[in-house]
Amino acid sequence: MHTSKATFAICGLALLFLVGQTAAQQPTPSLMVVQAANAPAAPAASKTTTTTATTAPASSSLQTAIKALQQAKAGNDETLKKQEAMLQQLDELQKAAEQLKILAKRG
Repeated sequence: MHTSKATFAICGLALLFLVGQTAAQQPTPSLMVVQAANAPAAPAASKTTTTTATTAPASSSLQTAIKALQQAKAGNDETLKKQEAMLQQLDELQKAAEQLKILAKRG
């Protein structure tokens, strides 16, 4: 009688673990290529026109790249939090399984 209860409990914990694993597996976000900020510019015919013309697009592209990197960082931070929670659940599950093994040996 004790063995069937322990077996049932272990199966239940295994089922909970598998359900948690399927929710934890997320598809990886698409990769983004960001051009280097120190990329060589086209040769300038006149300093004033080239500087003014390249500063606006460069700062715009830099701002876009910074926003994209901040979004990627936020996504990574969220993934790390989910992984930490999953590791904690796995530790608790392992402790519960060890306790069930001890209880099963007593019975």
